[in-house]
Amino acid sequence: MKFLDCYNENEIILMEGAIGERLKREYSIFPDNEVALASHVYHKDSKQALREIFSQYIQIAETYHYPIMVTTPTRRANKDAVARSEYSLNIIEDNVRFMKELSTSPEARIYIGGLMGCRGDAYQATDVLSIEEAVEFHSWQADLFRKENVDYLYAGIMPAISEAIGMAKAMEATELPYIISFMIRENGRLIDGTSIHEAIMQIDEATVNHPLCYMTNCVHPIVLGKALSQPFNMTEVVHTRFKGIQANTSPLTPEDLDNCCELMSSDYICLAEAMADLRNQYQLKIFGGCCGTDQTHMEEIAKRLKNC
Repeated sequence: MKFLDCYNENEIILMEGAIGERLKREYSIFPDNEVALASHVYHKDSKQALREIFSQYIQIAETYHYPIMVTTPTRRANKDAVARSEYSLNIIEDNVRFMKELSTSPEARIYIGGLMGCRGDAYQATDVLSIEEAVEFHSWQADLFRKENVDYLYAGIMPAISEAIGMAKAMEATELPYIISFMIRENGRLIDGTSIHEAIMQIDEATVNHPLCYMTNCVHPIVLGKALSQPFNMTEVVHTRFKGIQANTSPLTPEDLDNCCELMSSDYICLAEAMADLRNQYQLKIFGGCCGTDQTHMEEIAKRLKNC
């Protein structure tokens, strides 16, 4: 089944939980200074750790009979970062190849996404690209993912509307399904102040082949609930187009999370209950984890969603 058909035919789809934070916390494996997690596929221990973590999330999806979206660990492997690093232009190809090696179970419905991100700091919206700059900058990575036949493209934690529009235009040019995921505050706005409603409207108006849907990641489900309940976001556009979350386990603000020296986590049962509440109240479809989550959180989320 193609990813577009999977999205249209399933009421609930899982995504992976945290990767980078678990590598640090459980394996003492730290990101590369330039390309972050994308370099881990080149080292035996880190590659094995990635395989173990992703396999746990895939097993949960199999157990509860959900399809699962997994993304390449390449959010920081953009054109400039790769040029500064010790790694070659094959880094995208090599990460996609690694992810495809995970798709060996005949029972698993696994869809591999090419993960991309903003050029600057997603938590503070610094070094934001204009629409035109973003199209040029992000097309490099999007085209490499297209050549590797990923199932979809995924823009993670986008904090500002101009770069999100440019990212969307770069992604739509590949003719692959794609999703734009925002970094949002509980006031219902992106970091740059754009409301969720207005962000969706602007991106849909700027593209011909629109994003498949919109999401948020690195945000606690309670924060998302407050954001979606803002009157200016209680619209048909948001209701029909905003469909997912990769949840952080902490309700701290983006600035506090960015500057926090310790991992902030919460009870896995409370997190799962909050995710189920989002499903019931806002009919979200895609549920994954971000910082603070592990296989315990994701299994409880999968279990709770069965009862929604």
